[in-house]
Amino acid sequence: MPRAPRRTRLLLPLALLAVWLVVGGGLGPFAGRLGEVSTNDQAAFLPRSAESTRVVEEQKAFRGSATVPAIVVWTARDGGRLDPGATVPATRAVAALTGRPGVAGPPSPALASEDGRALRAVVPLRPGLGDELPATLDAIRAAAASVPGTTVWLAGPAATQADLSGAFSGIDGLLLGVALIAVLLILLVVYRSVLLPLMIILGAVFALGLACAVVYVLADAGLVRVDGQVQGILSILVIGAATDYALLLAARYREELSAPGADRFAAMGKALRRSFEPVVASAATVALALIALLASDLANNRALGPVGAIGIVCAVLSTLTFLPAALVLTGRAAYWPARPKPAGTDAPGTGGAAAGAAPARGGQAVWHRVAALVDRAPRKVWVVSVAALLACAAYAPALDSRGVPLDEIFVNDAPSVAAQETLGRHFPGGAGNPAVIIADAPAAARVVAAAEGVPGVDSAFAVDAAGRPAPGAPLVVDGRVRIDGTLTGAADSDAARETLVRLRTAVHAVPDADALVGGSTAQAYDTQRTAARDRALIVPVVLAIILVILMALLRSVVLPLLLVATVALNFAATLGVSALVFEHVLGFGGTDSSVPLYGFVFLVALGVDYNIFLMSRVREESLRHGVREGVRIGLTATGGVITSAGVVLAATFAALGVIPLAFLVQIAFIVAFGVLLDTLVVRSLVVPALVRDLGPRAWWPGALSRRT
Repeated sequence: MPRAPRRTRLLLPLALLAVWLVVGGGLGPFAGRLGEVSTNDQAAFLPRSAESTRVVEEQKAFRGSATVPAIVVWTARDGGRLDPGATVPATRAVAALTGRPGVAGPPSPALASEDGRALRAVVPLRPGLGDELPATLDAIRAAAASVPGTTVWLAGPAATQADLSGAFSGIDGLLLGVALIAVLLILLVVYRSVLLPLMIILGAVFALGLACAVVYVLADAGLVRVDGQVQGILSILVIGAATDYALLLAARYREELSAPGADRFAAMGKALRRSFEPVVASAATVALALIALLASDLANNRALGPVGAIGIVCAVLSTLTFLPAALVLTGRAAYWPARPKPAGTDAPGTGGAAAGAAPARGGQAVWHRVAALVDRAPRKVWVVSVAALLACAAYAPALDSRGVPLDEIFVNDAPSVAAQETLGRHFPGGAGNPAVIIADAPAAARVVAAAEGVPGVDSAFAVDAAGRPAPGAPLVVDGRVRIDGTLTGAADSDAARETLVRLRTAVHAVPDADALVGGSTAQAYDTQRTAARDRALIVPVVLAIILVILMALLRSVVLPLLLVATVALNFAATLGVSALVFEHVLGFGGTDSSVPLYGFVFLVALGVDYNIFLMSRVREESLRHGVREGVRIGLTATGGVITSAGVVLAATFAALGVIPLAFLVQIAFIVAFGVLLDTLVVRSLVVPALVRDLGPRAWWPGALSRRT
């Protein structure tokens, strides 16, 4: 059958290229506009069914809406005692803020500390101030500064929220710039090509623009929720995934171009046919693993699920449409000056196809030696490697995921942290950040008495409409009252959480009170328990999803079970190393409760990606040459491209470390280290050695299990 004229065959790639240029030009700016529809209000991400979340909802009836407290602290400039009369001007200063935009009600009077060295007052702010919050806090600081001879500090949830917003400001440009520069440099060094890295980067940027536009529309309609963390992870995920998939396709295209007299159109057709299944299967594992987060009871986990899946779909779409069009139009010039070599000029035993896969000739020689080692002593290789991974995994239980203390939320010094430390030196640890109890009005006195009898509770009192103590005439709304309990321990401490458990037990036991306990300590405690429940539910779901996809792709039962076991071992080993690094190198006292689940989803799903790339090629070669030779050829052919893909992905996730938040720094380390460990040890040594050792049995019950 005669081929279509050259001009006709160029129409489709030119049309695809034109479509993506329009997409990139029209939707690219949305990557910088997600901040318009994102929120960093942590109250919006509480567990749906938790007791603290019910308290937040009931609080709205007491002031029309829940409030975010800003705690003003005054200390003497000389570090000594304050004038006993300083409470009057301090009270007057904050009272003048009543009615100001952003202030939800009258501030509390200024109270002096027992040591006489500090004053504090609480200014209730409207939630969801967004960009108005810094200006509101500046106005509070300016008003409080009118008290002579004092230094003003702003603490509490409002100040922390402002510092969080500041940490995420400029996230779009900074994070994207760092990630793209890192990827570009790695590709230039590894592939020794000028045009190919630029095309891969451009495809990733187009995918990110499309993903951000879709997420923007959905978030604006209220269908998904975005915060700074989700926004940052989306950028990294799309850039990393799009680059990985593009490298696999580009390497396969280069192989096909290595055939004598190869035609670029026919070569791309073969490359697409042979890459389509592993790329789509790999993307499906990541996307479905992220979708599984919808089973979480934590709103930020549910937010990341669909947003991340949208990003993966856009990455695959760009890889299978834009990149083939660009590669076909440029042909061999895409790899200049390291153009594909003619077949037959490579090391013996690889064949022309394998020759084009490696990023560089030196790298190809390395993977010849690795494949030879695996082929010569497979059992020794996998036993030694697994033993090393188990030794690392032994430290995994040491990873403390009970939450990050307030003074460690920010990697760098933050004003709210210093203010909170100042507050804690002069007042009870929970001052200004009380445990909030909502109870039936007739039982208010008994609930207060029960709360005050709990060890770790400094004081408890029913409040009026302004949030002030009102033991005689508290505000009653729908038959309910609000009672504030001040804890002796800092709100984010283990002591406060233990007090919270005792407090809930005590007030729940009050007859006919229907008491609920919330507040920041309760929210942290409920989030921690919900995160543990989510891990127990979502981890098996993700493993089951991955197992089904692997069985469908590899037509085997034994091999998918081995692959899932190896990536799970890699995850455990990564957690063990992370526990040591976080405590002894980075100085973290704990990790956010969501870190283990995020790390699991990313590492297991992405780790399976590389095993899919490897084993789909091993299966292809095994059908031609037999199982033993298939392992050797598959590992040699894919070693360079998969390793470079792993290095790129690790570098993109490491870019999250530029945001000075402990949560993202921890995620960055876990994923970056875990991807490198998976790429260099699990996928390069453990998996091929196990398959080589088992032989055809690894492919049971598929057709390969019956071949010799």
